[in-house]
Parts: sequence; C-alpha cells; structure tokens
Amino acid sequence: MTDGEILRGELHHQLVAALHRLPELAGRELTLTALSGGITNRNFRVDADGTDQRWVIRLAGNDTHLLGISREVEHAATVTAAGVGVGPEVTAFIRPEGYLVTRFIVGEPVSAEAVHHPDTLRRVADSLRRIHDGPAIPGLFVPLRIVEAYRALAVARGVPIPPEYDRATDVARRIERALLADPIEPRPCHNDLLNANFIDDGRRIRIIDWEYAGMGDPFFDLGNFSINHELESDEDVLFLEAYDGSIDPRRLARLTLMRVVSDFREAMWGVLQQGVSTLDVDFVAYAAGSFDRLLRNASTPRFEHALAEVSGA
Repeated sequence: MTDGEILRGELHHQLVAALHRLPELAGRELTLTALSGGITNRNFRVDADGTDQRWVIRLAGNDTHLLGISREVEHAATVTAAGVGVGPEVTAFIRPEGYLVTRFIVGEPVSAEAVHHPDTLRRVADSLRRIHDGPAIPGLFVPLRIVEAYRALAVARGVPIPPEYDRATDVARRIERALLADPIEPRPCHNDLLNANFIDDGRRIRIIDWEYAGMGDPFFDLGNFSINHELESDEDVLFLEAYDGSIDPRRLARLTLMRVVSDFREAMWGVLQQGVSTLDVDFVAYAAGSFDRLLRNASTPRFEHALAEVSGA
C-alpha cells in the first residue's frame, strides 16, 4: 500500500475486529490509513467515528523475530519511552496477534535538511539523553554479536554473504578491542535512529519505532544517528556537546567508531532481509551501500585517530 491509502478487504476486517476488543474503540466505525516510513513493518492510522482522537496500529513484518526483534520488548520499551516524554503513548498491546496500538503523534516530520540545523541537533540530543537516563528496559542489544547472528541466519537461508563481510569483520575486531579498553555501562537505547522515526510535536523531538530497543551502549545510538544522517565532524562535535554538556575527546572518538559499527549492523540487516522480507525493497543494494560507506569511513585518518583515542594508545 502507498502512504495515505485507505485499507480495505480482509486485513481491514481483521484489524478492525482486533481494535474493537479495546473498550475505547468498541462498536465504533473505524478507518485505517496506511502510513509511510518503514521497510520492515506496516503501520496504519486509525480514525474512529465520534472522536477526534487518532491512533496507530502496528503490524509486524514477516519473520521479524529473525532480526532479533521481540514484540514484547518493543511494547515495554515504547511504554518506557512514553514515560520519559519521548515515545508515543501506548494504548494497548493486542495479544495474541502482537499488534501495538499507540496514540497518533500530532506533529511534523523532521526533514533530512532540518536535522543538520544546530537547534535540531540539540533537540535530538535532549530526547536521546532522556531515554538513556531513563529506567532500564528488557532486552539486550550488542551490535557486533547481532551482526554475527545475522550472518549465520542468512547462510542458513541460502543468502550469499558479500565479500566485504570479511574486511568489515577485521575492522569490527579492531573497534571491539578499543571499546573493551574503555567499557561503558549499558543504558536503554533505541538502536534504529533513521530519519523516518522522528516527529517534531512543536515542543520536543519524539521518537517512534522501538522494535530494536534494548540495553546497550548509548554511543551506538549517537553514532547510529550521526551516520544515518551523514553528519559532518563539526556537527558531531555540536551534537555530542549538546548531549554531554561538554566535549571529551575520548567520547567523541567513541561516537566516531560507533558510526562504523552502525553501518556493519545495517549492512548485515540488509543481507538477512534478502532471505526474510517479502517487501518490494532492493536489500542487495541496501546492504552494498552500507558496506561501502563502512569501509570508506574505516580507511580514514579520523577513524585511526578515534581507535587510538578510545584505546588509550
């Protein structure tokens, strides 16, 4: 379906029947409209007769548990994110189907151009700090172990592993050794900070889509946001200063390394999706683009300096 298209047919009847099990929607005539932004799941805005309130119902994609996604963890993480004023308010988690229902956030998308404005970077940093400083959530997110699991699952499904994987693994081992010299306490993290997951409600940058959330390294979130939006080095400085309140060269270096780790996870996510997803997306090109950027960034003096800074060499 395309963004803004009204849902009809069997799926419409199935979702309406589930939504009618919720007291506030029981007996109401419902209209479901497709929302854009995701390449794993399907999301629909729910409008109900007799009220101006709106909701979003989220349907899991095909075999998403293979991507390390737990819908129970996503539910818990979304509740936690809502509690600190960042995520959408959770209305219900419909079992056994696993449909997550949240309040529709009234706001505007954060454009790829607007992300680079200093004020936007400061507001994103504030939202991430609220999450990272919030209560613990279930689930664990260790990106380089996830990469290894994605590879094993892809091989089991007959998906060819790109030759770039071995070179990326060599890079990842160097990063992991450096990070082990400077361990950091796990914090609640989102771990999928793509541009489509941000909404500006006029007061705060809100973050949606918590399916990859778990306890992990907060600098993965920072690096993930940075590389997904292709921030320049001076923008990384501004972003981290807004997040930390000051600039520590070692923490800035950690952000730089996590940009590369993020691309490794993203590349292997694209590889595994070739054997999992039924969506019409060119996951081969998606993975290749992430591998290319990873290896390009890992060959720079900036990367080597970050390795030395974090490891204390």
